[in-house]
Amino acid sequence: MSLLCIDRLSFTYPDASYPVLREVSLSVERGDFVVLCGSTGSGKSTLLRHIKRELIPRGERTGRVLYEGVPVEQMSHAASTAIGFVSQDPEAQIVTDTVRHELAFGLENLGTPPAQIARRVAEMASYFGIDTWYDMRTDALSGGQKQLLNLASVMVMDPTLLLLDEPTAMLDPVAASSFLSTLKKLSRDFSLTVVLVEHRLEEAVAYADRLAILKEGTCTAFGPAREVVRSLSPSDPLLLSMPSAVRLWHATGAHGACPLTVREGRRYIEAIFTCSVRALPYAPPSPCTDVALEICDVTHRYDAHAEDVLSSLSFTAHVGERLFLLGPNGSGKSTALAVCAGLLRPVGGRVRIFGKPLRAYKDGSLYRGTLSAVPQDVRCVFLKNSVREELQDAAADVSALPFDLSGLLDRHPYDLSGGEMQLVALAKALATHPRLLLLDEPTKGLDAAYKRRFSDILRALSAQGITTVTVTHDVELAAACADRCVLFFRGRAVSEGTPCEFFDGNRFYTTAARRMSADVFDRAITVEDVAELCRRGGCRQEVCE
Repeated sequence: MSLLCIDRLSFTYPDASYPVLREVSLSVERGDFVVLCGSTGSGKSTLLRHIKRELIPRGERTGRVLYEGVPVEQMSHAASTAIGFVSQDPEAQIVTDTVRHELAFGLENLGTPPAQIARRVAEMASYFGIDTWYDMRTDALSGGQKQLLNLASVMVMDPTLLLLDEPTAMLDPVAASSFLSTLKKLSRDFSLTVVLVEHRLEEAVAYADRLAILKEGTCTAFGPAREVVRSLSPSDPLLLSMPSAVRLWHATGAHGACPLTVREGRRYIEAIFTCSVRALPYAPPSPCTDVALEICDVTHRYDAHAEDVLSSLSFTAHVGERLFLLGPNGSGKSTALAVCAGLLRPVGGRVRIFGKPLRAYKDGSLYRGTLSAVPQDVRCVFLKNSVREELQDAAADVSALPFDLSGLLDRHPYDLSGGEMQLVALAKALATHPRLLLLDEPTKGLDAAYKRRFSDILRALSAQGITTVTVTHDVELAAACADRCVLFFRGRAVSEGTPCEFFDGNRFYTTAARRMSADVFDRAITVEDVAELCRRGGCRQEVCE
């Protein structure tokens, strides 16, 4: 008997005109590592919530979800702890003030004897390496530490099945990689069954025993990961989300076995292609010399006795430039945006916007025709009951936008997908006719098709002379779209350059395509770069024959 059986599950939210899940059937065996992927709005998170009794959404439902043969909605409270859940937002699941209390919280609520709590917490803290920050306050942890704490707090309950809803969406590339490695280790060491919903598939696909694909609420593929990705059509938008090695294989003739990892992709390149052409023609861009934003020696701390969050931070953005800010969680990127937007006052240093000191913009004049910002959580900018009312309230000209919102006008903002919410928030920001636009993680948790669309939007804004400063953890997006990248570390800008210069010189903050082709090709930082160099060099003679 399967550990988890989803049998012809269909579901429609209240007042919705169409189902979000349609006859979904899956069977998960004990110890499986299953990755569930699909475009934004395809029903992945909704499906995941139907597996956990406490999270089943309201609405019209048909079909069954069985855990060890028992319908999940009939499981007792004690039995339901066998199914653990980790959400997307590291902040959302933390409920206590210290790490030690957070680890013990679930067991205390179950009435577990104190001696047993102490033993299980000690074991889990040691396994996850939490013992070195065991006594810290939870609000002092980095994003990666918070998500690891969430995972440990669930694992201390000793679940058999672990559900995770895009747990790396808010993490930097290094923290995300470490988190996924920990998941695979848990699965291997404890025969833990894992069902992971994820958009960042570069490493997750290689870890998966089986891969499930949802399209418009229907499960269109379910099987061994390598077989599923091999069967994708080159025109399938989901292919854009797949690991770089998979996309390279599809883009270069699909010779032999489909590679999944950077190592397999490297072997594929060297075995199939001559690699005789090492680099594509490259001419560094000549940006406009007019400065839109200047940050000079800015220092900021949130408390007089706290450490500096920004420490002598300096960087500039030029008119019409697409500037991307990257760096680990807690390095000061979002704080820097808040200082630039006038929402935080720096302790020292200066900020100039189009040549004027920030303090020279009086009575809200900064936000009328000069600067606008889209926050990380865009839901906080929605005040009305429909998209139409939101845009009317902002005096947005829908026909002048570089994207189409006509199909969303009568929907409630909170009923939109993540990508659709971002577009509506961006439309409201653009309604103020800014010359400088600040964007904080605008593509977090969104599929690759939306990211490509977002890149096109940024290029269109740049063509209009609008400067954009984007904070992101998405190195693939920055490599494909940025004019210039800046790396933050401990509140400072420690390096910058064009994408070719920036990613070519990094080992960890770089793209999988660059890691796959390092020392084979020069300045190849995207899958498209690597594929073009493979084609220009041609196949090895024995392959062609």
